[in-house]
Amino acid sequence: MTLLFKKITGLGAIALLSLGLAACGNEEDTQDDTTSAPEANSVGESVDYKITGIDPGAGLMAATEKAIEDYELEDWSVIAGSSAAMTASLQKAYENEEPIIVTGWTPHWKFAKFDLKYLEDPKEVFGGEEEIRTIGRLGLQEDLPEAHQILSQFNWTQDDMGEVMIAIQDGEKEDVASQKWVESNEDKVAEWIKGVEKVDGDEIKLAYVAWDSEIASHNVMKIVLEDMGYDVNLVQVEAGPLWTAIADGSADASLAAWMPLTHKTYADKFEGDFEELGVNMTGVRIGLVVPTYMDITSVEDLK
Repeated sequence: MTLLFKKITGLGAIALLSLGLAACGNEEDTQDDTTSAPEANSVGESVDYKITGIDPGAGLMAATEKAIEDYELEDWSVIAGSSAAMTASLQKAYENEEPIIVTGWTPHWKFAKFDLKYLEDPKEVFGGEEEIRTIGRLGLQEDLPEAHQILSQFNWTQDDMGEVMIAIQDGEKEDVASQKWVESNEDKVAEWIKGVEKVDGDEIKLAYVAWDSEIASHNVMKIVLEDMGYDVNLVQVEAGPLWTAIADGSADASLAAWMPLTHKTYADKFEGDFEELGVNMTGVRIGLVVPTYMDITSVEDLK
């Protein structure tokens, strides 16, 4: 009986030891699995699978929706808002070193204030470098020839625009920041108004979107046109109504046509109903932007 008990006890110990080793092995396997799974899902989970966007009518928002589709990011969504709301969310996250993904464009003051990077876009959904073009209603040259010439001759650099944007962001009023830039850049303004005679109170309406870049350009142009005798009315609208206003003649011109991709839908829709006056800035771009402390480099990483 004693011998039998010892044998049973020995077998039980072996069985328990085997189970223990198996459990350890399973625990190690489980740990291996759990170390990789959260890493794969960490980006999406950390931002609730949300991209912080701007106004819903912007071409940038349409491009972001297309990126979600083309990169098969089924769990993701882009949250519409405004340029101001987007930058406020970005600033809050940045100050706390929290993850965030936003729709972005260059030029913009946020790249001077924060360490940011564009996510690579191997499918080129957001396109490459773009241009900001000036557009006008049909008949503008006949009705307001001096303004047409000024608008056609207008062009500046991202650094120029950046000076105005940063001044506004730092607390200066839009007209004050624009006036200071005009006074400090008389040589550039002289090129815009070259060969143009002053007018006496002619009215002109400029339409623009509420992007910091376009706020800067249109307020600077307002100062220039007013100095040339124009009564300038700035109208802030979303992208769709902007192009509609130019096409139906309810606005005279805009400096805010991002081409060839961002506003392609509108340009195609209203083809023949507007005039391109010229390129006022080159080398601009759009895309998805994150703080540099986030360990992702491509839109594909969101999968």
